[in-house]
Amino acid sequence: MKRDGLYFLTPVAAVCMAAMLIAVPATAETVRIGFVTTLTTSAGVIGEDMKNAVNLAVSHLGGKMAGKEIEVIFEDDGFKPEIGKQKAEKLVKKDDVDFVAGFIWSHVLLASSKTVLDSGKFLISSNAGPSQLAGKHCHENFFSTSWQNDQTPMAMGEVLNQEGVESLYVMAPNYAAGKDMVSGVESVFSGEIVGKDLTKWGKDRQLDFSAELAKAKASGADGLFVFYPGSAGGAFIKQYQQAGLKDVLPLYTVFTVDSISLPKFQSASMEGVLGSKSTMFWAPDLDNAANVRFVRDFREAHGSYPSFYAAQSYDTIMLINSALEQTGGNLDDRDALRSALKQADYDSVRGRYTYGNNHLPIQNFYLREVVVDADGNWTTGIVRPVLENHQDPYAGSCVM
Repeated sequence: MKRDGLYFLTPVAAVCMAAMLIAVPATAETVRIGFVTTLTTSAGVIGEDMKNAVNLAVSHLGGKMAGKEIEVIFEDDGFKPEIGKQKAEKLVKKDDVDFVAGFIWSHVLLASSKTVLDSGKFLISSNAGPSQLAGKHCHENFFSTSWQNDQTPMAMGEVLNQEGVESLYVMAPNYAAGKDMVSGVESVFSGEIVGKDLTKWGKDRQLDFSAELAKAKASGADGLFVFYPGSAGGAFIKQYQQAGLKDVLPLYTVFTVDSISLPKFQSASMEGVLGSKSTMFWAPDLDNAANVRFVRDFREAHGSYPSFYAAQSYDTIMLINSALEQTGGNLDDRDALRSALKQADYDSVRGRYTYGNNHLPIQNFYLREVVVDADGNWTTGIVRPVLENHQDPYAGSCVM
């Protein structure tokens, strides 16, 4: 039952019931988590994947952290910074949550962060990793369960070097994360950037890339690097295939091809995506007990592989749980909670990682390739490690 956007999660009998939400009054024996994501617009599929992962994590915890009932309040940012900020204000002022988490988009997180952090609440990014919060605007109560935006494309830059790519065409949307992605790959790639397009983003974002693809083809580049999340990624891949570029201009992506988009590509027979390469800190086939359980139970409940968005959201709940367990459920001792969060003492789906001085993960990044699994489903598999125990380049600017 929904009441003013509030859901109360209780233990469920099976993973397939993880999304069952029952509203009940909050008590002193409750830990409140506000989770801001995109649940409407064409990007809502990402938010739903994150929401499903949060509910699965709550189910795996039996609905409790350190004996306290878990109360999750999901809020929809509508893909707009101003709405995200409004929802963050509601969560900290009206709902008085203990933690604010979620956030897909860097511009939404940046618009909301001051509201949350000025309130004294903990802010945990489950996806967005803008350079500002990793560097000079870092904060003692800000943590991430994902990455800093530059890191994943930095790993791709290293892949391009390893594979002997000498010239590259670059495409990304013109907003905070897009600029970070381009900066990341450029900082590592040792070859020549022969062309670059930063396309329009936001509510009227560009989804026709025919002109840019023609320019990329004419450039004679050895490879094409792109970052297009959400529906823009689907539009790009379709046009890339229609342009017949697979054997002409090899595709290297970050945050464009994932477990949300691949079933759609497969149903549309968009075989141009098979064999395409991406980098990420996680993949469905990472062989550790936490990840095996997460992927198995997510697939059983929802009939599809979880995305990296889901993996990060699942880890968000598990990170909070680890802090509550270490502090005996004491939500009033902020220093103890902060210290416990920084230890990252839980079984992450990515395997063991540590936090840097700016509270962003120091972790491994892998080359992934789009493959067909034993059941004929398109998915991503790890090819090899690319960067080990990698820290973002902005940590040195963080002073707490």
